Amino acid sequence: MKIIVVNCGSSSLKYRIISMPEEKEIAGGEAQRIGPKTAEPSRIIHRVGEKTETHLVEMRNHAEALEEVRKLLSRDSSIAPDAFGHRVVHGGGIFSSAAQITAGSARDLEKIKHLAPIHNPPAMEVIYACEKAYPGLPSVAVFDTAFHATIPDFASTYCIPREITEKLKIRKFGFHGTSHQFVAEEAARIMKRPFNEFSAVSCHLGSGGASICAIVNGKSVDNTMGYSPLQGLVMSTRCGDLDPALTLNLLQHFIGSTTDVERLLNTRSGVLGMSGSSADIRDILSMNRKSSGNTRSHHTAEAYLWRIKKYIGSYLAVVGKPDALIFTDTIGETIPQVRWAVCSDMEYFGLKIDAGKNDHADVLPSDVSHKDSSIKILVVATNEELAIARRTYGLLSENHNFLWNKKLTNNYLK
Repeated sequence: MKIIVVNCGSSSLKYRIISMPEEKEIAGGEAQRIGPKTAEPSRIIHRVGEKTETHLVEMRNHAEALEEVRKLLSRDSSIAPDAFGHRVVHGGGIFSSAAQITAGSARDLEKIKHLAPIHNPPAMEVIYACEKAYPGLPSVAVFDTAFHATIPDFASTYCIPREITEKLKIRKFGFHGTSHQFVAEEAARIMKRPFNEFSAVSCHLGSGGASICAIVNGKSVDNTMGYSPLQGLVMSTRCGDLDPALTLNLLQHFIGSTTDVERLLNTRSGVLGMSGSSADIRDILSMNRKSSGNTRSHHTAEAYLWRIKKYIGSYLAVVGKPDALIFTDTIGETIPQVRWAVCSDMEYFGLKIDAGKNDHADVLPSDVSHKDSSIKILVVATNEELAIARRTYGLLSENHNFLWNKKLTNNYLK
C-alpha cells in the first residue's frame, strides 16, 4: 500500500509517499510559503528517488498547494497513492487514537478545530481537498494529542471549578505525541526492552515548538504542553509557562482584546520576544558565543536552557526509574551545546553525559551517556511521517476498509 503522509504547517505542506509495510519512502517534498506573498516566491520542492526539483508556483491556500502537489504526482503512475495519512495536531477529548475520515469524524473535527487555530484548520482544508482530488481513497487522521490520552486525571486537571472544566471540556491534552511515541519506541528497540516495560523522559526540541514528555511503561503520563501548545518550554515565538494573573494584566493593557493577547503570547514571545533579534535559538546561541555576556542573547539562552533543565528534573522524578533520556527533533538532534547544558551537573539523578560522545553524535541514533551514567542519554532522529504511515496502514489493514482498486486509484491521472 502506498500512503501519502500529509503534514500541514501554518504556511507549509510536507508530504511523503511511503510504501507499506516495507516502510520505503519513494517520493516526497514540501510546499513552502503558502498564503500571502512573501519576500521570496512560494515553491514546491519535489523529490522522487534521488531526483529533486524546485517548482515556483503561487499557492494562496493549502487546497491550492495540494492541487499543485497532485499535478506533480500525476506525472508518474508508479507512485499513485492508495491512501492518505494526515497529521492533525489536536484531537480534543474526542479522538484518543488514529481515526478514519468519514462524514461523522469530519463533523467532529470541525467541532474542535478552534482548539489549534494555527494547525487544525489547514489540516481540515487539505483533508477536504484530498477527498475532492482523489475521490474514494481512504484518509486517516493521526493526532498529536492521542499518545497523551493516558495522562492520568490528577496530572491533566486544571484546578478551576469542576463544573467549568466539565462544561468547556478543559484539561491538559499534551502535544508532539506522534514524535514522542516514535522516538520512545525506537529507544526501547535500541535498548532491547519491550515498549510496555520501557520508561523515559523524551525531549522534542524543535526550532519552532518544543515539549518534554514523561513516559512510564510505554504510556505518556505527562507533557509540558497543556490545553494548547502554548504551555511549557520557552519556544521560538511562544512564551511557555505563564502566571495566569499576567494574562489578565495583558488583557487590561490591550483593552480586553483576546486576539491581541493571543498573538502576543503565540507569535511575539519566546526566543523572539526575549532576544528581539531572532526566533531561532541556534542564532541566539551563536550570538551568545560571540558576546561578552549580560546581553539579551545571553539572557535568552539562559532562560531557554533553564526551562528545559527544570522540566527534565521534574519529569525524572515523575518517571521514577527511567531507562533513558531522549533528545530529538531539530535542536535536540543537532545542537550538542543544548544537550550538554541541560544534562550537566545532574549526577544526583543518575544522569551523566559524555562530552566527547555528545560532540560527535553525528550518526543517529547515538548514545551520548557517560559509562557511569545509570540512565542512558540517547539522541534519536524523529520521523513523524513514518509514524503516521504506520498508524494509517495499521488502522486500514485492521478495518479492511481501504479500497484497493487501481482503476479508482488512478482516476486522478485522467
